Amino acid sequence: MSGIAGWIDWNMASSIQQNVIHAMGEALSQRGPDDRGWWFSGHASLVYCHLRISEDDVMQPLVIQHGHQRYVIVCNGTLYNAKQLQKDLLELGHPFTHAGKTGTGNTQGTNTPEVILRSYIQWGAACLERFNGVFAFAIWDEGNEQLFLARDRLGVKPLFYALHGTGFAFGSEIKAILAHPEIQPVVDAEGLAEIFVIGPNRTPGNGIFRQIKELKPGHALLYNRQGLRTSAYWSLQSQPHQENLEATVEHLRHLFFAAVKRQLAAEQPVGSMLSGGLDSSSLAAIAARHYQQTSGHKLVTYSVDYRDNAQYFTANEYQPEPDAAWIPRMVSALDTQHRSVLLDPVALAETLDQGVILRDLPGMADIDTSLYLFCREIKRDAAIVLSGECADEVFGGYPWFFWEHARKATTFPWSLKVAERLHLLSPELKKLIQPEDYLRHRYEEALREVPRLEGETGEEARSRELSYLTLTRWMPVLIDRQDRMGTAAGIEIRTPFADHQLVEYVWNIPWEFKKVDGYAKGILRRLMKGYLPEDVLYRRKSPFPKTYHPDYLHAVRQRLLEILDDSGSPLLPLIQPAVVRELAARAEQLHLPWFGQLMNIPQLFAYLIQVDFWLRHYRVQIRV
Repeated sequence: MSGIAGWIDWNMASSIQQNVIHAMGEALSQRGPDDRGWWFSGHASLVYCHLRISEDDVMQPLVIQHGHQRYVIVCNGTLYNAKQLQKDLLELGHPFTHAGKTGTGNTQGTNTPEVILRSYIQWGAACLERFNGVFAFAIWDEGNEQLFLARDRLGVKPLFYALHGTGFAFGSEIKAILAHPEIQPVVDAEGLAEIFVIGPNRTPGNGIFRQIKELKPGHALLYNRQGLRTSAYWSLQSQPHQENLEATVEHLRHLFFAAVKRQLAAEQPVGSMLSGGLDSSSLAAIAARHYQQTSGHKLVTYSVDYRDNAQYFTANEYQPEPDAAWIPRMVSALDTQHRSVLLDPVALAETLDQGVILRDLPGMADIDTSLYLFCREIKRDAAIVLSGECADEVFGGYPWFFWEHARKATTFPWSLKVAERLHLLSPELKKLIQPEDYLRHRYEEALREVPRLEGETGEEARSRELSYLTLTRWMPVLIDRQDRMGTAAGIEIRTPFADHQLVEYVWNIPWEFKKVDGYAKGILRRLMKGYLPEDVLYRRKSPFPKTYHPDYLHAVRQRLLEILDDSGSPLLPLIQPAVVRELAARAEQLHLPWFGQLMNIPQLFAYLIQVDFWLRHYRVQIRV
């Protein structure tokens, strides 16, 4: 894990480049606090910020001289099939200078950067089709004076870029690009619409700031003197599913188990987050069995809860029960070595600003900061953990796949309370961003992208639409959350459910198979039968735990009221303070799930706090 950044400028002196690239690298220090490497040559400068997971990590930028050509790479990520690719490349005559301990696993610490670079030298951009892993990388081809960027298929690793005058800047995070003196923190009407209508998610490709764009998942970018060109190298493809239910379950079991085992490959034991739900328990069951069969040691599992949560937990349509009773059930069933982490609700409020800095944007409030604090505790004894994230996106496990009103909705199904949300905005802001029109435009834009299957109608067609919306418009905010919070805490969070081979196969499984036996994710329950206790196997979905403690509501309400009392707050012209005050006065009586499953009234207050901090801390300039 690491942070990468770079700057290409056809007219800039190398001495000035060095000052700028040092600043860009410094901005990424939280992604890579252990070491830093730079490379400068002519018009190009690259920086790599290193978070050490293994003692054998390859230091970057990595330079390879191939014939008369020189190539340089900075890479953030892991190839899970690096060992096989290295074998193929060796047979083609490529020497490996940094082979590392290839026999122990396919990790970045052994060979990922060199495997990617030599794959590019051998196959060009077509190398991307051969990769199984998560990555964001940049390759500078010095002879041809061109930069090649690429991002993994599901966008697990972040990558942003910006054009400026005679140059081009890129970075793992927005803050690295904003460290460039020619990139200003300007936000226009579209950026404001993203924050107040789409947020805390983002439209794919949108970097919120006017000059900054996101390299979309499954995309590559080529930049040279002729300009910039982006292209998709991967997308979901719809085709008829040919297997019956029994064969589908067996095929799926093979893909899922293989994905988990690939991501267990590392130079140290991999832990697993465990909530006692279907998704995390499935991963833990496979991992525990794998370790018992291969090394004899126990899987280490981790769970999180909040002070006094049993006392204050409130069941709702999204979160029917707490996890507390289910975790020891699975620990006992799998015989894992378990560690429970207990968080203080007030600490969640105190770290809201940190959550903004880690995302560079207002985010999921305490849903972000709780993961960050959880990961900091995991870091005490582990560097890599598995997470059950993405299972609901891939298998259609969210309630909106089953609620009739959500299936018929003409907007994103996680934003059904959008009218109540928009009521908070000032008339001036609403006139500027036209929120209803913007939301409709983004929703219809997403629907136009859906790869349709000829002849598919009714429930199956709508389920495919919902799956596409969830995978491409909902999942990114959760994947980004894991990357930012985990990396900042010094751990790598791996998500086997986001394995692209698994995603490609499940995409075409009929909806009637996915909900087999009348259960959400019924097919996942089928394939895990015999591996999990029956009660866990058929447990209702419950999302990542959040606090219901009144101390948290009190803390965020108090801070928000202080912002409303501050005449210099940059938030005030964008909202209706009187409406927000009214909500604050009635907060205990309100139930307003305004974004997905977990974002309710306390998180709405926290989001507004984060918007205010973001506007101040990033010195955002609003220009329309």
